[in-house]
Amino acid sequence: MKRRHFLKQLAGSSAALTVGSETLAKNVQVIDYQPINPIISPNDKIRLGLIGAGIIGHYDADSALKVAGVEMAAVCDIYDGRLEYAKEKWGTSLFTTRDYRELLRQKDIDAVLVCVPDHWHDRISIDALNAGKHVYVEKPMVQKIEYGYAMIDAEKKSGKILQVGSQVGSSMLLQEVRKNIEAGKIGELTYVEAVNDRSDARGAWQYSVPTDASPQTVDYDRFLGRAPKTAFDAMRVFRWRNYNDYGTGVAGDLIVHLMTGLHKMTNSLGPKRIFALGELNFWKDGRDAFDLVTTIMDYPATNTHPKFQFFSRVNLASGTGGTGFIKLVGTEGVVEIRGSEVKISHFKYAEAPGFGGYDSYTSFSAKQKEAFQKWYDATYSNKSQKKTLGEDIILKTPAGYDDRDVHMVNFFDSIRTGKPCVEDASFGLRAAAPALACNMSALQQKAIHWDAEKMKILKS
Repeated sequence: MKRRHFLKQLAGSSAALTVGSETLAKNVQVIDYQPINPIISPNDKIRLGLIGAGIIGHYDADSALKVAGVEMAAVCDIYDGRLEYAKEKWGTSLFTTRDYRELLRQKDIDAVLVCVPDHWHDRISIDALNAGKHVYVEKPMVQKIEYGYAMIDAEKKSGKILQVGSQVGSSMLLQEVRKNIEAGKIGELTYVEAVNDRSDARGAWQYSVPTDASPQTVDYDRFLGRAPKTAFDAMRVFRWRNYNDYGTGVAGDLIVHLMTGLHKMTNSLGPKRIFALGELNFWKDGRDAFDLVTTIMDYPATNTHPKFQFFSRVNLASGTGGTGFIKLVGTEGVVEIRGSEVKISHFKYAEAPGFGGYDSYTSFSAKQKEAFQKWYDATYSNKSQKKTLGEDIILKTPAGYDDRDVHMVNFFDSIRTGKPCVEDASFGLRAAAPALACNMSALQQKAIHWDAEKMKILKS
């Protein structure tokens, strides 16, 4: 799949600020990504099956169908209303079913999108691989860490592509961040801070529940799967993220994206220690998943990155009005990511330590102050006494750019060429495990120790 991107200069010095004798200028660049879909022969069509036609299922399907030669062949969902809508959207001849196994038995289906509640991810993905289908499975790859090993084995044995659907793994912005970090633009990375605050009901998973939801229109037993049996409850079906029996809370919905992006930017396998606090403060609507989670993780030094710490906060009832950012702080600068924009700032301490202000120099006698000034000026040159502020770099994505679209291009490119995908099962588990360990830590009120290379929880 041919792709082209380049950095286009928008403004060489759109703003300038003088600090001391050093000049800081803003350098705004846009990443111009123009995917070029090849001409596909009739024999190179990829027929797609969608398993789980809810919110994310349609987002993923819409992106997938933008790729040349991909067509929708079948849809599976446990709610009849979604199957009805699928035919409205993709044609009345579309094959639909409540049972994903019937979809997997369709010989003309090449790949599937697995967009179901978290507790079904591993089972459906493994069955799909065993049926000879390529798999795009939504994040987190698994609901429980121990489920990941069987998925890795199934991926290897099948010879098929499995790509995890955390689209930030294909982010072209994050690719540029990685290049700048590797080039030393912020010195040595020391810590990463991330915040994801939400301030509305839908952001807290209060999704609309259809008025016709009933045991007749919903296959509730199939929804439950291996989860504990309960009486029919439409809230559990359409707001499943609220419940730990089916979802993974903010850890699996949001923190896993942070892990994916961080590991891509730093080329890291993961942290060695995870500690988290979780609370249910505001959304007391019957859910048992936390609405506030704070975390700290310890990343050891490796041959690809220095030792650094990671802090995060996810709050589903934030008075901020909703905000989100990631900051990667180094000894000589910082990368700040906000939405579709990245700011890279460079700052370097003066070689000279400075004096005055809140300093013992202020307590010296007049004679000693004069002597100290002479010694200081003789010891340190004028240049060494000045801080260095480099040119700020602003990276932006062009209008219409979407990481999800690029992620789908990468998935189908791997299917057609056989080259490794950007988020295979091993990467997916290494991203999911630290996030899921946040839930474990908060519930057990202790740090979780993780061997990122061997992908194993260690005894603490």
